[in-house]
Amino acid sequence: MSDLLSMTRAALGQTRVGSSDFDLNSDVILAPNRKLREAAVLAPIIEGDGGFELILTKRSSALKHHPGQIAFPGGKKDGSDADLIATALREANEEIGLPTQHVEILGTLATHETVTGFSVTPVLALITQEFEVQAEEGEVAEVFRVPLAHVLNVKQYVVESRHWRGARRSYYAVPYGPYYIWGATARILRAWTDAIPSG
Repeated sequence: MSDLLSMTRAALGQTRVGSSDFDLNSDVILAPNRKLREAAVLAPIIEGDGGFELILTKRSSALKHHPGQIAFPGGKKDGSDADLIATALREANEEIGLPTQHVEILGTLATHETVTGFSVTPVLALITQEFEVQAEEGEVAEVFRVPLAHVLNVKQYVVESRHWRGARRSYYAVPYGPYYIWGATARILRAWTDAIPSG
């Protein structure tokens, strides 16, 4: 299990092309002059009884955008944020109660472009000790963990599709138990998986 962490550290030092929600849909042509809003998510890794785990959230079903979906803690960059790492840390503190002093930043993956017009920087981090999870009321319905070995195993991924805006669109999914991890979250995880030798 420690190999996954060391391979992740090594992968973060490599230059890679960014990903997007459109990667599996070659018919989509993106405007070259499109303007994207900056955002960041935190991928918090913590050591559990059975090895390293990844902390994820389930968004509230009452939210206007992406209700009930599985997501990393994160959001758009605020003017008060020093950089995108600060954005990820602030959002993780707000959404799951993660104290910044318990976080060791490992690095960032290449950006991911979403269908909603965001350029998302995934920030990978090691959580150095257990903390009391506090789900943000009205935003986060649940905070849970998945084995890092599961989401970083290419064999766990499937390509599925659904109709969106009048066309059939394909996307990655990496289901885990009752949790259907798909969309941007799964695409970022797949990019992470592809970046390490075990992927």
